Amino acid sequence: MIPSFSFLGKTFAIYPVLALIGIFVSGIYACRTAKKRGYDDNDMIVFLLISGIGVLLGMHLLYGVTNLPLLQKLLHTPGVISSWKDFLDVVVSIFGGSVFYGGLLGGIAAGYLYGKNRKLDLSAWSDMIAPVVPLFHVFGRIGCFLGGCCYGAESPVGFVYRYSPVPEANGVVRFPIQLVEAFWNLLLFLVLSHLLRKNRFSGRLFCGYLLAYAPARFLLEFWRGDTLRGSWLGLSTSQWVSLLVIAGALLVLFRQTARQSVHSPAAAESVGTETPTPSSAKRPE
Repeated sequence: MIPSFSFLGKTFAIYPVLALIGIFVSGIYACRTAKKRGYDDNDMIVFLLISGIGVLLGMHLLYGVTNLPLLQKLLHTPGVISSWKDFLDVVVSIFGGSVFYGGLLGGIAAGYLYGKNRKLDLSAWSDMIAPVVPLFHVFGRIGCFLGGCCYGAESPVGFVYRYSPVPEANGVVRFPIQLVEAFWNLLLFLVLSHLLRKNRFSGRLFCGYLLAYAPARFLLEFWRGDTLRGSWLGLSTSQWVSLLVIAGALLVLFRQTARQSVHSPAAAESVGTETPTPSSAKRPE
């Protein structure tokens, strides 16, 4: 579509531009949400920055996992790397790309560790972050569509890429899977932001996001056309991660429900009220 554009005599790739816009828009939303809910927006900025570091590390590390065959090949042919420049080229080729799930998991890990260290109310903070992730993802997937990456499979209906940086994407009609995922993320943002405003499902919104996104991502992967992302037993890397995310979110919800049932008023009343047994009941004298 439009992988790059010129402005003031310079050429800019469309994906990083839209990603930066997504960071700006979702960051403003997160700070305004924090302020409305009685939190310091500066604390939210720090939280987002720390989580962002985890996002950057995770997205590149998981991309490297999808390139393990290339890494193994290089380990068996060490003579390929004969200079510092060769080493940097290899690192870029293995870890230079990005994977959304890697960024998501890295951001969750960094945010969790920071929140624990700062003794934040992680339930409240995860609720505030829940709509932020799909809002950013909308811009990311539109950037994928315009940039010609993460493209769909060949289809009778769709769009033809002419200038995608991935040669295999060009010249055939491809299903716009990126726009479908962008639309789904937009719906998730609207629903989650509404639930957050109404204080519905408090403490469960982020798990709700994961349980809404991961199954959809699992299904949408069948319409992806880029096959260089790694696969195992007929499923892509992202599909396997989707299954793990679903299992993890369900486990967290189960533990939350069990913990709340233990501390519920009914449970406390049953624990505090002792029913006399025949042995402990007072006998008439």
